[in-house]
Amino acid sequence: MGARLRELYKNTVVPALMKEFDYHNVMAVPRLDKITINLGLGEATQNPKLMDPAVGELTQIAGQKPVVTKARKSISSFKLREGMSIGCMVTLRGDQMFEFFDRLVNVTLPRVRDFRGVSTKSFDGRGNYTLGIKDQLIFPEIDYNKVEKIKGMNISITTTARSDAEGIALLRHMGMPFRQ
Repeated sequence: MGARLRELYKNTVVPALMKEFDYHNVMAVPRLDKITINLGLGEATQNPKLMDPAVGELTQIAGQKPVVTKARKSISSFKLREGMSIGCMVTLRGDQMFEFFDRLVNVTLPRVRDFRGVSTKSFDGRGNYTLGIKDQLIFPEIDYNKVEKIKGMNISITTTARSDAEGIALLRHMGMPFRQ
């Protein structure tokens, strides 16, 4: 599945972007660098048992084992000690990244209720895109009956684009459903 998107990128996206932005070198064309999925669990400070299902779900969604993120410093008002587990994240590159992007664009996002496209305002000025997801049930890999708690996550798509316009063009050609 990931190979399909890579072929699409090589055969249609690259020529289209070269024409659109007047690049002379193929290496100047922006490309996907990595996709990072971050699942923050603030409640894990009170209940460490919440961590295991979160790690399991993120493994199912991403197809590789996430790393558990720890608190860098203690914050007493959040009842947080340094070194406590407060979330998990996974970084996808290569074929797994292409495969995940393919599933995200073609299967997962259309399953969102009242979906009209994703906002174009979530770029960071350097052509990277971050998407917030409110619940993990929109992923077909997640079994609805096994979910105890609804957890949101951030999906950051890092590209080699130098500006937001290049990033938008790249993701739009790759099939990202942006709002008109």
